Amino acid sequence: MAAPQTVRWAARHGVARTVLNRHARRGNLDARLMTDLTLRDDPFASYDVIRGRGPISQGPFARTSASHDVCAQVLKSDTFGVQLRPQQLPGVARRVIQLSRGGVLTPVDPPSMLAVDPPTHTRYRRLVSKVFTPRAIEALRPRMQQLANDLLDGLAASGSHGPVDLVERYAALLPVTVISEILGVPTSMQERFLQWGNGAAVTLDIGIGLGEFRRAEADITALQNWMTGHFQRLRDNPGDDLLSKLVRVEDSDGALTEIELAGTAMLLLGAGFETTVNLIGNGAVLLVEHPEQLARLQEQPDLWGNAVEEVLRYDSPVQRTARVAMADTEVADHRIPQGSLVACLLGGANRDPAVFDDPHTFDVARANAREHLAFSAGVHFCLGAALARMEGQIGLQTLFDRFPDLALAGRPHRRGTRVLRGYDAIPVSLADARRPVAA
Repeated sequence: MAAPQTVRWAARHGVARTVLNRHARRGNLDARLMTDLTLRDDPFASYDVIRGRGPISQGPFARTSASHDVCAQVLKSDTFGVQLRPQQLPGVARRVIQLSRGGVLTPVDPPSMLAVDPPTHTRYRRLVSKVFTPRAIEALRPRMQQLANDLLDGLAASGSHGPVDLVERYAALLPVTVISEILGVPTSMQERFLQWGNGAAVTLDIGIGLGEFRRAEADITALQNWMTGHFQRLRDNPGDDLLSKLVRVEDSDGALTEIELAGTAMLLLGAGFETTVNLIGNGAVLLVEHPEQLARLQEQPDLWGNAVEEVLRYDSPVQRTARVAMADTEVADHRIPQGSLVACLLGGANRDPAVFDDPHTFDVARANAREHLAFSAGVHFCLGAALARMEGQIGLQTLFDRFPDLALAGRPHRRGTRVLRGYDAIPVSLADARRPVAA
């Protein structure tokens, strides 16, 4: 039986919230990064300080690193996984984990691929990879381009009357429409998907408030209930969408169960929508704020693919992830006992001067931009990386081809999330809303 909602919140977030606030008051920088709103807009100086203290430092719950070398080693190592095993934890921690279980299925709960290790993870990824093939993703390109053009037509009409919100009218709509079509979701459901996706995203953070937790569980429950009926509709009347194929795919171990399908669909929604909204929004603001870089892209359009990699490096849509040591091990001359967490500050690793020259400079022609860890690494490397890269390039290149004089009409507003980094509002003015869409 699932624990009551307030108990689940206390076990998942309430205890963590108390510990984080206590450590933040004592000056622990990693705790401040997760609690202090003043560090949200620009966490990068804090990452530099953490990295300057050594390859690994101690945070409130985990050993923490902003070193590219350490993060890459941990993410790629078979010694580290994503599943906390209660038997590896001390008694109090074990009890907290037990109390946190039950309730709704979040993107970081098993059987989501984000929360399971091999061999279970291997099976899920093998089945999903049968459907999400490179060819299947590439086949989405013409439709994605058409959607971008159509959305910009609507943006032009809105922009003729004054400033518009680029997130609401474009950066959110393009990814949610694409992922909705991948999942076979009717157009009429897109607004609800936006709401449910934002609700699910909050649960990635540590120490959220009880009110946020309740709203998130309500959104996730609504999404799961709708998805359960949707799976049956796709079995009865399969379409050409990729989820219709995933519902039917199987291997020697059988097909995905209902709960496994739900976990996979939740992950696809989060990975295919939430992070890509951030990628497009972050990229748009960076290019407006760095006109010399935009001018270079306009002169050398073959650099757009690399520009997306630089956006991913410079302002990573996912700022942190964590791994648990499955056995006693050593990283960067630091002993890591079995059961210990290592938090990888991806946003800091992607600005590590040991790997990236002049890392705080945004350079669309950076030769090694693709060495970023924005999509993680190892067995948990983002399955939707190719889709996100394609959406990012089409979304940004089409936007600035259409509106090369796009300008901010106010200060963009950052989302309140810590793990996911992006904007929830970007007011812009369109200098020439009559410019035709590029063919």
